[in-house]
Amino acid sequence: MPFSTQPSASGEQYVLTASLDNARHLSSLLRAVHFQDHATCFATANGIRVTVEDAKCIQANAFIQAEIFQEFSVQEESVTFRINLSVLLDCLTIFGTSSLPGTSTALRMCYRGYGYPLMLFLEEGGVVTVCKINTQEPDELLDFDFCSTKVVNKIILQSEGLREAFAELDMTSEVLQITMSPDKPYFRLSTFGNAGSAHLDYPRDSDLMEAFHCNQTQTNRYKISLLKPSTKALALSCKVSIRTDAQGFLSLQYMIRNEDGQICFVEYYCCPDEDITEAEL
Repeated sequence: MPFSTQPSASGEQYVLTASLDNARHLSSLLRAVHFQDHATCFATANGIRVTVEDAKCIQANAFIQAEIFQEFSVQEESVTFRINLSVLLDCLTIFGTSSLPGTSTALRMCYRGYGYPLMLFLEEGGVVTVCKINTQEPDELLDFDFCSTKVVNKIILQSEGLREAFAELDMTSEVLQITMSPDKPYFRLSTFGNAGSAHLDYPRDSDLMEAFHCNQTQTNRYKISLLKPSTKALALSCKVSIRTDAQGFLSLQYMIRNEDGQICFVEYYCCPDEDITEAEL
């Protein structure tokens, strides 16, 4: 790793340093949550969480564990800053999005702390580029409080099952209706578009179903416009965990395996669109 042996420039002390042999591992994860320009980064000894929100009703989190990095150091209990995600992605792909076979862009990230820019040192084929990205005061983030004790229903599905659903259902519908039940139809996705209603059912013993833990029947609707950004993570993932709590809040947790076989997670939280009366079902 060309950067890991380099001393800090001019003896500067960084509160966060991280090195990656292949910057594409980071950029592909960040693209999966890139539906707003700005993101809040939260680093601890366990790794980095990058959070993006929109309209206080959807939140996406990309989790990059410390083990993914070749070098990872956080000098404080936690380090938080807000950053322009569009600019960060542009910098990470400054050598292009597709490398030549056998080549990759090495990355070293350094952050001195509050008020300082995030420094990126990128190297490919002996060429080094240095980027400085201004950081900002972090926003107050929504707390969806999705602890395991509050989860009412949870299923784990192979991602291809959900990819097929998004391809087959009518995306002219304003909402996606999700039914989870210990009894039939078990797991149903419904849309109400220009061509009429469409339903897709998954039995609990489906080959695509990896786990099924439903305690009560729940039917909730979610704005498709809010769920569409999560299809970026769905496209990269191999499994998806779908959870709901008693209020109908939805958690979609995507398990993503990178080119080196390492596992990362991207999670989307979404508020239900409306209460559904029995007459509507």
